Amino acid sequence: MIYELRTYTLVPGTQAQYLKLSGEVGRKVRGDNYGTLEGYWTTEFGTLNQLVHLWSFADLNERQRLRAALAQNEAWTKEYIPQIRPMMLAQENKILSAVLPVVPPTHAGHVYELRWYRFHVGRVGEWLEGFKAVLPVREKLMHRVGLWQTEIAQLNEVVHMWAFHDLNERAAKRAELAQEPAWQAFLAKASPCLAHMQAVVLNPVPFSPMR
Repeated sequence: MIYELRTYTLVPGTQAQYLKLSGEVGRKVRGDNYGTLEGYWTTEFGTLNQLVHLWSFADLNERQRLRAALAQNEAWTKEYIPQIRPMMLAQENKILSAVLPVVPPTHAGHVYELRWYRFHVGRVGEWLEGFKAVLPVREKLMHRVGLWQTEIAQLNEVVHMWAFHDLNERAAKRAELAQEPAWQAFLAKASPCLAHMQAVVLNPVPFSPMR
């Protein structure tokens, strides 16, 4: 199983219309016949006017085959794409491999935090080993959705996603985590591995499987 994380930056003021077209046209055309949609979000904090969506495929060969088939679908290429393309400023994607199984929340009503960390060359494995060891401490406090390593795009990178009931819960749980001795020990040991850290807070859209 591979995952594709896509981030689209929109022209300010066009997000509502873009999402309307995506829900009413794009999802009906694409469904899960050209890759499985795992989640679709808008940015609340971080870089604004962005859409983040996560897709899964059996492997890269399946992705190539399904993307080629989608490009032959005239409802996609002639009805949908011409309407959304003028609203888009930039597109970015990453191919991810799951370090741990993806665990979607079992019910709706969440905000999501997506984090990606870039590491000094040769230090990813060291950080992941320590992170997985201390993960039970963190998972007692918050719901881990996914933990991935980037295979194509920015190398030496780990991506992880967390779900919270609201931003107040996020703040409270992160404050509680910061007091855990095991977490403090992990940070002291693992922080030198890191070169860059980035995070965004995401809201799921109405047609997102993860809500």
